[in-house]
Amino acid sequence: MTFREALLNGLAPDGGLYMPLSIPAADADEIEAFRHMKYHEVAYGILRHWIVNEIEEQSLRKICKEAYDFEVPVEESGSKCHILRLDRGPTASFKDFAARMMGRIMQYFLADEKRNITILTATSGDTGSAVANAFHGLNNIDTVILFPSEEVTALQRKQMTTLAGNVRVIAINGKFDDCQKLVKKAFRDPRLAQIPLSSANSINIGRLLPQAVYYFYAWSRISSKSGESAIFSVPSGNFGNLMGGLIAREMGLPVKKFIISTNSNNEVPVYLKTGIYQKISPSLNCISSAMNVGHPGNLPRIIALYRGVMDHEGKIIREPDLVRMRKDFYPVSITDEETRETIRKSYLESGVILEPHGAVAWAGMQRYLSNCLPEELANKIFIVLETAHPAKFSEEIGKLLSVEPSVPSQLESILKKREEYIMLENNYDIFRDFILKNYN
Repeated sequence: MTFREALLNGLAPDGGLYMPLSIPAADADEIEAFRHMKYHEVAYGILRHWIVNEIEEQSLRKICKEAYDFEVPVEESGSKCHILRLDRGPTASFKDFAARMMGRIMQYFLADEKRNITILTATSGDTGSAVANAFHGLNNIDTVILFPSEEVTALQRKQMTTLAGNVRVIAINGKFDDCQKLVKKAFRDPRLAQIPLSSANSINIGRLLPQAVYYFYAWSRISSKSGESAIFSVPSGNFGNLMGGLIAREMGLPVKKFIISTNSNNEVPVYLKTGIYQKISPSLNCISSAMNVGHPGNLPRIIALYRGVMDHEGKIIREPDLVRMRKDFYPVSITDEETRETIRKSYLESGVILEPHGAVAWAGMQRYLSNCLPEELANKIFIVLETAHPAKFSEEIGKLLSVEPSVPSQLESILKKREEYIMLENNYDIFRDFILKNYN
C-alpha cells in the first residue's frame, strides 16, 4: 500500500487503521537545521521523508508554502513552560495544520488520476470546521461532516455550516463517538462500495503526518543546544495529536515524555494505571468539547506502536509493552472545575487567556512539574499545546474572567453568515440512505 492509496482510502477494507511499515528517520544535522527555517520549510523537510517518490519536489514545496501561510507562535509563559499556539490558521484551530495539507495533497493525487472522491468526517468541533475550510471549493472532492448536535459551540458550528458548495454538514442526535461509528460503518458497508469514500478524520494517516511537523518546529524555536529533550503536554481526545507527536519522536525528535492531558473522559489514563481498558459510553460532556471522546480512534495505532494489537471496538488482542508506555507517558485527567480554575489562575497571574483544551494541557503540565524532583527537570524544555483560539469559547471564558477574548478577523466575518445544515437521527440506515441519494 502506497501513501497515496492509504490517504485516498482513508480506512482499511477490514475497518482497521493504516500504519507505516517503518518510520523514516531525520538525521541530527537536518533537525538542527530546522532552527533557521520557516514553518513551511520545516514541513517540507519532514513530509518529504514520507512521500519522496509520490509527489514531485517542487510541487510539495509549493503545497507546503500555500498550506502554511500563517504564523505559528511559541510563547514564553513563565513557570519554565512555553505555549505552542496552534490557533492562527483560517479556522483558529490546530486542525488547520493537518486539514490544509491533506486537502491539497488529495487534490494533487485526484487530479493526476482524473477522478472524484467523497470525504466523510466526524467532528467534536474543530476538525469539522478545519476540514470544511480546507476542502471547500477543491475540485473533485465532496465533503460530508457529521457533528453531535448539542456538543459544539455556536462559532464552531457556523464555521462548518456557512460554506455550502461541495461541503454538506449533518447534525447527529448523539455523541461524537456516535458520529465516528457512523463514518466507520459506512466505509465497511458493501452497499456503498461503488462510491469512492475517504476520511479526513485522524483515522486517516494523511492527517497524522502533518501533525508531526509542529513538534519539530516548537523544539527548534526553543531548544538551545543539540539533543536537548522536550516534554510536551498534549490535550488528548481522539489521540491524533499525540500520535503526531509519537511519529515526530520516532523520526528522531528528542522527546523525554508526553503528558497525556485528558478531561474527565479518562479511559486512557485509567488503562495506563490499571492495565484494564474500558470505553466510556456515552462519553462525558465537558467544556473541553473536542476531547469528549470515550474511545479514541487513534488508540489502536498507539497500542500498535508499542507492539500490541487493539481492534476498532477497543478489545485488546495482544497486550502492548505497558512498562515502556508508562515510562514514556504521564497520564492526567483534569475535571471541568480544574479546567476553569486553570483559566482563572493563568489570566490573573500572567494575563494569558487559555481556552479549555489548552487549559487542560496547562494543568497537566503543572501537575507533572509539581511531582518531579529538580534533577528530573534539568536540561529539559517544557511545551504546552494550545489547540484553539480562546474566542471560540468566548461564552465560557467571559463568565470566568469577565473579559471577552478578542475575535480574530477570520472568525468575525463568520458570525453574520447564513447557516445551512440538516438534522439526522443517530441511525445508520438513515445516514446510508442520505449518502446513496446524494453521492451515488
